[in-house]
Amino acid sequence: MGSLNNAARRHAEERDTSLPDFSAGGGASSLDRSMATARRGTIAFEGVEKTYASAGAAVHALKNITIDVPGGSIFGIIGRSGAGKSTLLRTVNRLERTTSGKVIVDGTDVGVLDEEGLVILRRRIGMIFQHFNLLSAKTVWRNVALPMIVAGFPRVEIDKRVAEALSLVGLEGKEDTYPSRLSGGQKQRVGIARALVHHPEILLCDEATSALDPETTLSILRLLKDINRRLNLTIVLITHEMSVIREICDHVLVLDRGQVAEAGPVWQVFANPSHDATRALLKPLDRDIPEDIAVRLRPAGDRASKGTLIELAYTGEGGLEPDIAAIAAAAGAPVRLLQSSVDRIQGHVHGRLLVIVNSTDSALIETMNHLANRVRVLGHVGNDV
Repeated sequence: MGSLNNAARRHAEERDTSLPDFSAGGGASSLDRSMATARRGTIAFEGVEKTYASAGAAVHALKNITIDVPGGSIFGIIGRSGAGKSTLLRTVNRLERTTSGKVIVDGTDVGVLDEEGLVILRRRIGMIFQHFNLLSAKTVWRNVALPMIVAGFPRVEIDKRVAEALSLVGLEGKEDTYPSRLSGGQKQRVGIARALVHHPEILLCDEATSALDPETTLSILRLLKDINRRLNLTIVLITHEMSVIREICDHVLVLDRGQVAEAGPVWQVFANPSHDATRALLKPLDRDIPEDIAVRLRPAGDRASKGTLIELAYTGEGGLEPDIAAIAAAAGAPVRLLQSSVDRIQGHVHGRLLVIVNSTDSALIETMNHLANRVRVLGHVGNDV
């Protein structure tokens, strides 16, 4: 351990020129200028496998994972519990060694690095955790400064970088506060500041919002998105919530039992999920027909039917967007909007409309087909709806 710390201290003092230099200027603006100069932070998984030995049969945590993470992107990894998300994430900074295959960071095979090379690598990769991992007996300043203190940076440089990081995450004035006096969201902001203090090219987020309430989760996701945009930082996050993927990610990898279920731009995966695991993860985002309407739906041909309940689904393909006026014109009858669950994902419209058309004409679908990616009749309603 002594030789490891000595190597870290030596490289800190030499101010490795392969890393961004944040010493010029003050405040968060120097962060912006330094890290936005080049798009680095690329990651490639090449046939990655991880097997754990056990008393019984071997456990195959990862099976032939091959995928690229573009530099400067926000890349989400999602899956059920036990899918291998954390294991895969931890291979990036070699907290987990692969059994076979390669993890390539900016062209360097992580698996062949010696201790000194690993120290340098980990200075380029920040990490934040679900339960913050703060030292309760240390102030906010001490928690954020700790990686630089261990690496042997001079005090003036530590002061500058800690101030920059705390400004970036919105915690100015909290330097002398202890973790017990902070909210969950503030604790995670300390964790983010600590991860950024070494000016990394890559930020790994291990279920970073799972312990937070919905409002705080949204604020942390917006902070991460802002950090990505301002610093051109590659962010790799793992989660079990598709709402997190939808909110922040550019690309998504769905893992199922240690294997790639599917991957691609977020809007495409949301629009056309091809794997059962993906469809199951997306299911909580689907909205059912309102219960008070569902119990009053009538079959086709029911004499009491006065209107038709129609679903118009949008997948983001073909540039189609909801247009109530066009829907009413195509239906040739009054239209009521019953429910809307439409969102924009990476500039593509995704979701559905439920409308009630005051008509039971069987040709309605044909007249409306060109207005959405999928149109279907869900049932008929009477005058009581």
